[in-house]
Amino acid sequence: MASKPKSIDDYLTTVTDEQRAALEALRKTIQAAAPKAEECISYGIPAFRMKKLVVGFGATKKHCAFYLMSGTVLEAFPEALDGYDTSKGTIRFLPDKPLPAAWVTQLVKARIVENEE
Repeated sequence: MASKPKSIDDYLTTVTDEQRAALEALRKTIQAAAPKAEECISYGIPAFRMKKLVVGFGATKKHCAFYLMSGTVLEAFPEALDGYDTSKGTIRFLPDKPLPAAWVTQLVKARIVENEE
């Protein structure tokens, strides 16, 4: 059994090149939207926290995912769901159809506000 990743960079070595490119772009967008957030591994996936978890991301064999660590944030952004497979706090996407950076920025900022409440 492979060891668990200790950093986001470690995690990214475990995914395909195509997934890595999509997740690196997502990572950069998250960093820009939440420059004070600390990178970490939480629940076995790359995540960002500011006292509390803000967002995370990951990949499976079939897709990449953006985890909002919240069941309520997506309700305020129905346009972000159009054309993507979602569940309560997750948006799944294909590496060749990444999430728009503007949506990611809005969702990250909404999560920061939600965490401050």
